[in-house]
Amino acid sequence: MSESPICEFGWEAVDFELPGTDGKTHCLDDIRGDSGTLIMFICNHCPYVKSVVDRIVRDVKALELYGIKAAAICANDATTHPDDSFENMKRFAEKHGFTFPYLHDESQQIAKAYNAICTPDFFGFNSALELQYRGRLDESGKAPAAEDARRDLFEAMRQIAESGEGPREQAPAIGCSIKWKAA
Repeated sequence: MSESPICEFGWEAVDFELPGTDGKTHCLDDIRGDSGTLIMFICNHCPYVKSVVDRIVRDVKALELYGIKAAAICANDATTHPDDSFENMKRFAEKHGFTFPYLHDESQQIAKAYNAICTPDFFGFNSALELQYRGRLDESGKAPAAEDARRDLFEAMRQIAESGEGPREQAPAIGCSIKWKAA
C-alpha cells in the first residue's frame, strides 16, 4: 500500500498530450473545467481502484454540474502488469461507463511530472489550474463505503468550484503503488 503526499497548495497543473481510450488525443486544455479540473491516476488491476471505480464515475458525473471536468490517467508498466494495457484500459472504461477521458501515459513522464504515487491518486485544481486537493475519494480505502460515508473528493471539489480554494485538512489517498518501468 502507498499513500499520497500532502497537498502542495498552488502547484500548477502540468500540461500533457496523451492518447485516450476514446480514440482521441487529449491535452490539459481539453479537459479543463470552468470551475475546476480533476486529474486522477488510476489503473485497471488495482484492488483499491476496482473497489471505488463506480463511486469515481458517480462523483465525476455529479461534479460536472459544478463546472468541473475530469480525466483519468493510467501510467502503469503494461509489460509487467498486462491488465493495465491500453486495450484493457478501453475495456475497463467501457465496462464502468466512464464519462471522462481515460488516458494512457505509456512513457510515464506525466505521472512523474505530477509526482503520482498510488492508484488512485487524485489531483483537484481550481479554475486557474492551481492544486487545491490531493486526498482520498472517501474513508473506505478498498472496503465498501458505508451509506453515510463522507464523500471527501466530491466535497473538496465542490468547495473548490464555489470558492477557488480546497479544504485545508485533507486525508491522503491510499492505493497500490504506480508500477514504474525498470530504469
